[in-house]
Amino acid sequence: MSRGILLANLGTPDSPEVGDVRRYLGEFLMDRQVLDVPWLLRRLIVSLFILPFRPRNSAAAYAKIWDANGAGTGSPLLDHGQAVQRALAARVEEPVALAMRYGKPSIASAVAELVDAGVTDILLVPLYPQHADSTRTTSVEATTAALPAGVGLTVAPPFYSDGDYIEAQAETIRRHLPAEWDYLLLSYHGLPERHLTKADPTGAHCLNSDDCCERQSPAHNTCYRYQSLTTARLLAAKLDIDTSRYGVSFQSRLGRLPWLTPYTDQELRELPERGVRRLVVACPAFVADNLETLEEIGIAGRETFLAAGGESFTLVPCLNEDPLWVDALAALTRT
Repeated sequence: MSRGILLANLGTPDSPEVGDVRRYLGEFLMDRQVLDVPWLLRRLIVSLFILPFRPRNSAAAYAKIWDANGAGTGSPLLDHGQAVQRALAARVEEPVALAMRYGKPSIASAVAELVDAGVTDILLVPLYPQHADSTRTTSVEATTAALPAGVGLTVAPPFYSDGDYIEAQAETIRRHLPAEWDYLLLSYHGLPERHLTKADPTGAHCLNSDDCCERQSPAHNTCYRYQSLTTARLLAAKLDIDTSRYGVSFQSRLGRLPWLTPYTDQELRELPERGVRRLVVACPAFVADNLETLEEIGIAGRETFLAAGGESFTLVPCLNEDPLWVDALAALTRT
């Protein structure tokens, strides 16, 4: 049996042009794991209320961060992904392919690449530290659907508490902490509260009490909030940061449904009122810089914080192709 490794991240449009962004958003939002309503209602929402308006604004945001590395494809997420793919391939004996759940390179094309190389068993590594159906589950489903007969699939577990991942993330934060800082905000991608309760296998734990994440439960195996808070706690301990000097928030909410709180944009507006003048922000839900880190936090978030009275704003880069992260990823493929 010949094994291959498939790295999967969320995705990127082909360019910051409105048409490319519209196609990307259409594929993304029509996924039932992302917009979890019946197909016809999903089609109406996406076609009538989102795609006529959002692609232009999103394209303008992508244009601000496109080619942030000064070379490569132009897409920071894809460029960093390809760099990690090359670095990991140099550390392991198996062939390594990279795929995007939405956009290119597609999961189907990456699976075909591995099969053409003689692979008969694929280790899928979803590049999301914490579990969510809208990231991990949909990537597993798409990979399963792309498998030809006779090819097996193993899925690496979430690595939100993995020691090597925590060390790599902590070291990245440590290297970018300025000499003087007041507060570290750990901003995670947001998730509708409904996604948490749907993923709860007990049907009665997640968000049913204020201390649900502190009480042991099988729900924690698929609870994005619990896993995000665990990552934050482990990072703070590794960095020796007191609980009064860091916090957790959730960004990138869409629509009017309740999402996980507190919201990052609100925190950025309110932190100066609480005496935070020198802010550091890290985004541990992302292993590679992308629109949500570079533009939403690094540009728009910075403006929000400084306009509210903040004095300095430091955005910690994602792990990208940092050697410690590649080492951690190599270790994950061996477990």
